[in-house]
Parts: sequence; C-alpha cells; structure tokens
Amino acid sequence: MSAVFAAIHSVSGTSACGLETALISVVIPTWNGLRHLPVCLNALRRQVLTPFEVILVDNASTDGTSHLVHRDYPEVHLIRLPENRRFAGACNAGIRASSGEFVALLNNDTEADEQWLAKVAATFRAHPEAGFVASKLRLFDQRDRLHSAGDFYSVRGVPGNRGVWQTDTGQYDTDFVFGACGAASVYRRSMLEQIGLLDETFEFSCEDVDLSWRAQLAGYSCAFARDAIVYHKLSATGGGELNSYYDGRNFIWLLVKDVPDEVWRAHGGAILRSQLGITLSALRAWRGRAARLRLKGQLAGMLGIPRMLHQRAAIQRIRTIDPETLARILSDG
Repeated sequence: MSAVFAAIHSVSGTSACGLETALISVVIPTWNGLRHLPVCLNALRRQVLTPFEVILVDNASTDGTSHLVHRDYPEVHLIRLPENRRFAGACNAGIRASSGEFVALLNNDTEADEQWLAKVAATFRAHPEAGFVASKLRLFDQRDRLHSAGDFYSVRGVPGNRGVWQTDTGQYDTDFVFGACGAASVYRRSMLEQIGLLDETFEFSCEDVDLSWRAQLAGYSCAFARDAIVYHKLSATGGGELNSYYDGRNFIWLLVKDVPDEVWRAHGGAILRSQLGITLSALRAWRGRAARLRLKGQLAGMLGIPRMLHQRAAIQRIRTIDPETLARILSDG
C-alpha cells in the first residue's frame, strides 16, 4: 500500500469502505476501462494531499477490472454495479458511498497532477462561498493544450469547455466560471445535499452542466482551480458518434429544465436559431451516422419536454440567484 493511502488509514481509522472520514472523496466511474486505470490510480497514489478516499464504481465491466483493483489497488473501495448505469448513475452510486466533506468526480482516462487535490482544497479555502470547483483539464497527449478551463453556457443555449484545443498560456485563469467539467469536478457535500445529485436521465452528456445550472440557480458559485491540473485522454472511454445522440437530446433538456424565464425572454430567438442550425447541419450531413444520431437525439429531447417541465417547476422554486448575477455568468458566444 502506498504511503499516501497508509496515511489515510493512520489518520482516519478504517471502516467498511476504508475510512470513516475523509477531506475529499474521489469517485471514478468506469466501464471496460481496464487499460486506463493504472495511470489514473497511480496518479492518485502520488497526491501530496492526505487524507482522501478513492471509490471506483464499475459499470458491470467484463474486462477484468475488479481483478486488477483487488490485486494491485487494495486501498481502493470498489463498487460493482449489476448493470451499466452510465456516467451519471455510477457517479451517484459512488457519491452515496463516500464520506468526504468534498466529493470529486474523476474520469478513468485521466492522470491527475500530484498537486491536484491540494490545489482544489486551497481553492475551496480561498473561496468559502463556492459550492463547487472546476479543475483545469489539459489534453493527455498534448500537455500544453486545454480541454477545459471550466465550463461556459452560452446565451444561445449551448454549453462548452472554455479554451478547448487552445495552448494554455493562463488566458483563462479567472477566479470563477459557470460550471465544472465532470471529468474532474469537485463539490461540497452540503451543496449536493441541498440541490441533489446528477440527473441520471441525462446518462453521460450534459449531466454536469445540469448540475452546474442547479447549483448556480441555488446561489452557489463555481471557483476555478487554475493550478489543479488533470490530463485527459479525451473521449477514450466514451463519446464518439453515440455522444451525438445524447448531445442532441440533452441540449434541449437543459433549455427546458434549467434556463430561467428571463434568459428565454432576452435570447429566445437566438436559442431557437441555434437549435435549428444544429438540425440543418445534421440534415446536410445526413449520410453520416453521427448526424442521424444527432437528429434522433433532438427528437427524443422534444418528446421528453413534459418530463423536464415537471422538474423545471421544482428547480425554479428554489432559485436564489439574482438577474444581474445570472447575466454575468452566461457567455455571449
């Protein structure tokens, strides 16, 4: 067992899941990601911050994941789900089993810098008003290029990663962002207890954006940990063509479920034109499977509008954010 995890046990004591209390719980969902796990878990062993716990949630993998963890990483709390509950379902299972004051979600195809958790903790200390923290994600194989310097949400109703593909020169090193990319995001447990966990109907696209919306509407800000760096093998264990379907569906669900009335009144035309543009672009590329899946996703999104409207009423009732702050956190792009 590594010195890092030995320190966890000596400080915190043990329980069924490895310890009784932890400053940060790291939840890693995985599905047939055996080839990525050694890099991910070894990077966590090198973290300078202790104590913390690691919970790996296995979405019914068939590649020997459980054997690897039991043999080589006995300090990791392994949860084996009987079926694939996708990213959101696996994360929620891990969150419910965790004990930390803060809960980090981490993709299995990442390598965290050894200072990652220490810098996240420092960011929470510097911004006690923040309910969650966004890490800085860089590309695994081009380590000076950004994948995400936090998430943005456009007034056109389109979410995205700040700085994606750009060389990181510190140009996005702001104190606060709209939201945290779920590949390496960290949340206060007290906030999650108030606003709820990931919406499992979103499955594995935009579930982090939906959580960011609910947090912002409830008055929680998202701090950006500019020095908390995680390297990401982008779409190594997910995404691709299938993600086109979920993006098409979940972009619409975000608009119906989360976007406040005043944003619709001010930018409704731009929102509708943006969705129409996505549709027309997919129609022009109809021969491609990704385009057809995007259209299928948009149709599913429209069919799910009644369900999202029901959830919208509850979300908007607990809103505390004022219109000025709301306008400030949205991107003009």
